[in-house]
Amino acid sequence: MQSVDIDAPVETVFGFHERDDALKLLTPSFPPVKLISKTPGIGVGARVVLRVVVFRWVAAHTVFERNRLFVDEQIEGPMARWVHRHEFEDLGGDRTRLTDRIEFQLPGGVLINRLLAWTTRPGLRRMFAHRHGVTKSTCEAS
Repeated sequence: MQSVDIDAPVETVFGFHERDDALKLLTPSFPPVKLISKTPGIGVGARVVLRVVVFRWVAAHTVFERNRLFVDEQIEGPMARWVHRHEFEDLGGDRTRLTDRIEFQLPGGVLINRLLAWTTRPGLRRMFAHRHGVTKSTCEAS
């Protein structure tokens, strides 16, 4: 779980994630990620197909509550399980807390997950630090 407080209304922060170019803006340069296809929007049923290094990653949006939450889940890709919750909390006074929660399992079972999950978490922290920085600067400049 990683959170950031943003000096912008929840409608602005959520709306940023609905932009057609949001995924491109939020994706760090490493590891190399190529957008293959994307259905419009972030509502239930929206899909994204990515090439991450050598892996094909397909995610589908499974939950959508405007200005509160959306969830994407890997339906094809390198992880055994990946669920990403994007949570938006109205803090009042035109302030929003954005929280990303990731549930993941690496392929290979319990032993692999116990041995290697600790190497995955720092990369996720760096990725969300980047994403939160972009979101914060873009939304606060609006």
